[in-house]
Amino acid sequence: MPGAKAQAGTRHRRFRAGGRGWLYGSPLWRMLALSGRSPGGLEAVPIDPWPGDTALGAALLDNRFPFAGQTLHGAVPPWLAPDASAAWLAEMHGFDWLRHLRAIGGDAGRRQARALVSHWLETQARWHPVAWAPDVTGQRIAAWIGMHDFFLASADDALRAQVFDSLARQVRHLARVLPGSTRGLALIAGIKGLAFGGLCLPDQRKAASRMRWLLERELPRQVMPDGCHVERSPAVQLQVLRHLIDIRGGCRAARAEVPPALQHAIDRMTPSLRFFRHGDGGLALFNDSQEGDPGTIDTVLGQADARGRPLRSAPHIGFERLTAGRTWVLMDAGAPPPHGLDAGAHAGTLSFEMSVGRERLVVNCGAHPSGDGLWRAALAATAAHSTLTVEDTNSAAVLPEGGLGRRPGRVEAHRTETLGSVLVEASHDGYREPHGLLHRRRLYLTDGGDDLRGEDVLEGAGGKTFAVRFHLHPQVQASLLQGGSSALLRLPSGQGWRLRTAGGALEIADSIYLGTGAEPRRTVQLILRGTTVPGTTTVKWAIRREKRADGTDPTEG
Repeated sequence: MPGAKAQAGTRHRRFRAGGRGWLYGSPLWRMLALSGRSPGGLEAVPIDPWPGDTALGAALLDNRFPFAGQTLHGAVPPWLAPDASAAWLAEMHGFDWLRHLRAIGGDAGRRQARALVSHWLETQARWHPVAWAPDVTGQRIAAWIGMHDFFLASADDALRAQVFDSLARQVRHLARVLPGSTRGLALIAGIKGLAFGGLCLPDQRKAASRMRWLLERELPRQVMPDGCHVERSPAVQLQVLRHLIDIRGGCRAARAEVPPALQHAIDRMTPSLRFFRHGDGGLALFNDSQEGDPGTIDTVLGQADARGRPLRSAPHIGFERLTAGRTWVLMDAGAPPPHGLDAGAHAGTLSFEMSVGRERLVVNCGAHPSGDGLWRAALAATAAHSTLTVEDTNSAAVLPEGGLGRRPGRVEAHRTETLGSVLVEASHDGYREPHGLLHRRRLYLTDGGDDLRGEDVLEGAGGKTFAVRFHLHPQVQASLLQGGSSALLRLPSGQGWRLRTAGGALEIADSIYLGTGAEPRRTVQLILRGTTVPGTTTVKWAIRREKRADGTDPTEG
């Protein structure tokens, strides 16, 4: 899928062999665990419904490999390039990019696909912590089987025999190592590999049975009653739903019963994916997410074939959606995901995003496709989100290798709706331990959608500096007015909105936006600064649409 990120289990760390690496790489493992009959073909071929990207296909034809915000190249594929990020390695070895070669049409893409698969078989077929990570292996099995008719249907017998022998070995390995320590999205990707291998290859019934058992166990754990994924990431929500649709497609292609838990999860996750979309069709930028391609998201929703309007509230994972008129607000009003499922989690508690029609107004900074190093530290920080920071520290400790350390112990939210208006009151104690403060935030959207009112309250110690940030989309123009107590915001359409503040000093500062791709876009943020007093410190602000006395927009007409 164009723009898809690497699996959650691998995108924030280098691959490690683990305690059993010596076993998986040993001749004994290959002889006892992986040996068996080599299949001569497939019993079923699932339909691959996902579009490819011709630009990416052209790059692959030129031996350029642009994955996870990093492009490596060479006549010899750099499978284990030492300077590659973990996310790049996961995408390279996952072979999901085969559909980009298919998208360019003709024989050139097919020949390049065969050449790359053949080279992988020659150099990477034995166990390696990169190539054989459970989620990467699962994705590769699904890609080779799902793309069979594209690159293998008319291949020579020798290559076909190599591919099918390798597929069988990979499926046997996966069936023995899952679930192990694999969790979340990465585990769903591994289960997809079991599904495709167990349902489409002959003599792999054990893998199919294990797939069903894992689905029955995992889906209630990962898909919350509100239909949202436990990792609290719009991007992960999209990927998990796509994997589940693929697994269902494998069942249907093999004329096998679709597990009830699988269909139930698809039905619940589809409205929740709609919940996370802005008016422009892209995703909200929470917890390591980028906008994504609206056309691809539409394809996933269409393939899900599940009805259901977007949720108004997702209380089980803690997100609130406020809508009125043409205005849309999404607020992170929940606790971070649990340890082990927080690889992509950001310290953005109580942050919000706002759009008007198809135009984004207030945003979070987004995520870099690699998810590594300095980008991870910068974009997961509280200051990269439209919320309040205290003493320039994070509300949760951001770990550079992925995940969170110290975090809010208690996050609460309450929603009230009255005659079309919506009020969300939320709080978190992420600053209690380092600074002795509790943060409360109230967001109120009026029934016409023309007025969003906010209030931020800090309870506790005095003498602490704070900053309330409003990151703006790069297409929004901003200018300070009235001696710095308000700012005019102009959308690309020309529509004007005004931010008014009380309780702090308003300033404008540089910011960046990584909502799309790997190249940061310059933008600005409005910052409301102040210092706490002992007891209760309150700042108020409002974002209101500018209108003439007759009620019309002065920027229209």
